[in-house]
Amino acid sequence: MAAASSKGEAGLTVSVGLKRGLSPRVSLERVALIEAVAETGSIMAAAQRLGLSYKGAWDIVQALNNLFDVPLIEAAPGGKSGGVARVTQRGRQVAAACRRVQAELDTALSKLETGLAGDQARDLFWSLGMRTSARNALRGEVETIIHGAVNSEVTLRIAPGVAITSVLTARSVAELGLSPGKPAIALIKSSFVVLAIGERLRTSARNQIRGVVAAREDGAVNSEIRLDIGGGKTLVATITLESAGALQVAVGDSMVALIKAPHVILAVE
Repeated sequence: MAAASSKGEAGLTVSVGLKRGLSPRVSLERVALIEAVAETGSIMAAAQRLGLSYKGAWDIVQALNNLFDVPLIEAAPGGKSGGVARVTQRGRQVAAACRRVQAELDTALSKLETGLAGDQARDLFWSLGMRTSARNALRGEVETIIHGAVNSEVTLRIAPGVAITSVLTARSVAELGLSPGKPAIALIKSSFVVLAIGERLRTSARNQIRGVVAAREDGAVNSEIRLDIGGGKTLVATITLESAGALQVAVGDSMVALIKAPHVILAVE
């Protein structure tokens, strides 16, 4: 749950964030997109209804799908004309659950606010709205842990046939309570993702994740490349525009994402 407070007639407000044993990820704003897609059958139409850009809506869809074991929204990008999209049964369940929780919280919060001054309420809830600047947040399950005297190697299964390995201190493994079967989230900055082309690559990067280019967006200096890595999961890389041109990156291309294990941060509840 994430909450924010303000002084004045508005008082303390609360916004639901559903989670699967991890940090909040599904806010009411994202639920609104799920509902809009269910009603319109289109990412473009849903974005227009909510006042979002097409790219912004697609980012939300990919983020939601990355954080659940099955996709919440199944869609095919259609460019400026939009594409066909549908909300899965899991997506409908998430949206409905979030709305029910919100109704209950609204009732509970009104009671809580009567016993707390505005500043007290703000201080109480401030720390619950954790966010991350990492472009990639991939939910998975700990598959293996190789313990070392100083560092340990933790492998997270994020989709069938797709795993990410992280190297962290033995102390961190203990403090996070990591063990096989436990859910966790891999946080990876897009600038830490190196893209390459080829079948047999010799590299020091511990993680070599193959995928298909689902989107490329060029800026003045950098290009954002989104790879479909299977299982409804995507991985975003930020590379220079010059590199994107040299690699001739295009939608549909097969590429390999290289990520050093120390660059993968693990998070748990």
